[in-house]
Amino acid sequence: MRLADFIEQNVCLIADGAQAFAATQTPQGVHLDETALRDHIPEILLAVVADLRTKQSAEAQLLKSEGRASALDGPRTPASTHGMLRAKGGFDINQMVAEYRALRAAVLRLWIDAHEPSKQSFDDMIRFNEAIDQAISESVSYFSKEAESWRQVFLGVLGHDLRAPLSVIVTTSDLLSRMTRDGPYSEQTQRIVRSGMRMSKLLDDLLDYSRTQLGVGVRIVRSECCLSEVLSEEIDLLRTALPEATIRFYTSGPVCDSFDASRLREVLANLVSNAYKYGESGSAILVSLARTAEGVELVVRNRGAPLPSASLDELFNPLRRGLQPATSGERTSLGLGLFIVREIVKAHRGEVVGESARGKTTFTVRIPLQA
Repeated sequence: MRLADFIEQNVCLIADGAQAFAATQTPQGVHLDETALRDHIPEILLAVVADLRTKQSAEAQLLKSEGRASALDGPRTPASTHGMLRAKGGFDINQMVAEYRALRAAVLRLWIDAHEPSKQSFDDMIRFNEAIDQAISESVSYFSKEAESWRQVFLGVLGHDLRAPLSVIVTTSDLLSRMTRDGPYSEQTQRIVRSGMRMSKLLDDLLDYSRTQLGVGVRIVRSECCLSEVLSEEIDLLRTALPEATIRFYTSGPVCDSFDASRLREVLANLVSNAYKYGESGSAILVSLARTAEGVELVVRNRGAPLPSASLDELFNPLRRGLQPATSGERTSLGLGLFIVREIVKAHRGEVVGESARGKTTFTVRIPLQA
């Protein structure tokens, strides 16, 4: 009997065994009824049957065996849904993969016991193993996406809940700082204020990261403003915050349109802070803003060790930091600064690119005008 026919005739028997094994993998404290334990196992078996009966070229077989088959498109398969539901059910990835190991062994054991092996049996076993491996790949992919989604939800909820007490800490410490100005504890209260503001910035970055990972993206609120004036004000604040840095700002004239001014101030602050941290100590940070035929161009340039193009591209990924150690300022960060810059610029339908050559590193932001 061909393996496809055997599976089709014994779907219920095989699924019963898989259900019993799934019960042994159930996380402690989690109760799943028979339907949840059985889940999509019968459908996965029938998908394997369909795969076994589908003609496959040598090239397609090679691609599948090497994990280079075409990515899954269209509606979710039973295996991908199984992976998603196991993640929701509290299984870890090892427990889910163990289900497939047990299912593979059970099918082959029952089949071999029920018939005499033939030449076709070896071909069927190879195709069956490929089909199970494909199902595992689909399940793991969706399991990982679901688990990551819940991690980001948790991060978002945690960040939201931390906002209120942190806001009280910052507000109260700022009040104490004003009351003790020029007093013996002035420096200590100022330190609390700075630390609170730093924590607030880290929390904001984490929440932005969480939103992007959930597919929501960074939220912007556009309003009419003069960007040249807004960024000039931010430069003044940066000069105060970074007294050891030399920051030169050049603008060719008023640049007014519809922007999220607060978010673009954040873009400038992140780029300048990055230049201060990793640029050549004592060298000037050059910032320019200009209106172009295509829109607005903001450029931040600093002197420093050259960076390979691959490293520059990597810097825009979340939780990444430069290969070079920081030369100035804060040396501990989450590695989200340039990632947040990219997401804010994308939300404005723009782009940000980095370039490093001849001892200079340049980040250029281009944003189209709304008008």
